[in-house]
Amino acid sequence: MQDKKITSACDTCSHFNADGLKKLGVNTDNFDFVIALAGNPNTGKSTVFNALTGLKQHTGNWPGKTVVRAEGAFEYNDQKYKLVDLPGTYSLLSTSQDEEVARDFILFGKPSVTVIVVDANRLERNLNLVLQILEITDKAVLCLNLMDEAKRNMIDIDERTLARDLGIPVVPTSARFNTGISELIQTVSDVANGKIICKPHIVRNIPNNIMKAVEKLSAEIKVQFPEIPNSRWIAFRLLEGDESIINALRKNEFT
Repeated sequence: MQDKKITSACDTCSHFNADGLKKLGVNTDNFDFVIALAGNPNTGKSTVFNALTGLKQHTGNWPGKTVVRAEGAFEYNDQKYKLVDLPGTYSLLSTSQDEEVARDFILFGKPSVTVIVVDANRLERNLNLVLQILEITDKAVLCLNLMDEAKRNMIDIDERTLARDLGIPVVPTSARFNTGISELIQTVSDVANGKIICKPHIVRNIPNNIMKAVEKLSAEIKVQFPEIPNSRWIAFRLLEGDESIINALRKNEFT
């Protein structure tokens, strides 16, 4: 589990960058969009959070610590973004408190955009979480972080092909050096404002009998909850007997 602490020289002060980013620290009032920051542990997610908000968040992986989510804000093009840094996790199957916190926020919090931070050096290991998130939301941006290390390790990634295969924008960054942050902010803004329409990759190599059950259940979910974009994923979780999803349906938390 993770313990996250936010400190800043002036938590209520804001300041501008040359790229038009206004870091607002913990001032999350009156926001236009909510941005979720998700990813595996040790992908530099907290560094991305700090680069956008001006805060100094520190994470620790010590047993017995309480899982929390950090919140901050930034302003760009006269619009205010509330940024929620979710616990680092390897999946969204709700088998741990970290997974449940991350999963529930993306599912029930309905963020305007989910930024998925991955380690460019270990991309294949990170893709499991990426694909799970894309089952839940159709508004996401892949932040391909730690590109400086990838280059040192002579790892070459075709960002355009990756974006095409995933169906979402891919932005290479080295957050610790503030490289690519301007492009990330612009891309998040474009997705939030509908200038970029995402068409996420959906896993299709599923046995026919399971797929038929999923499609039937998904159609029934859409009738009852027409506003949610993730009925297919919810159908999968119901068929798996996910108690938290079953309880959410009973409590009408999807509306």
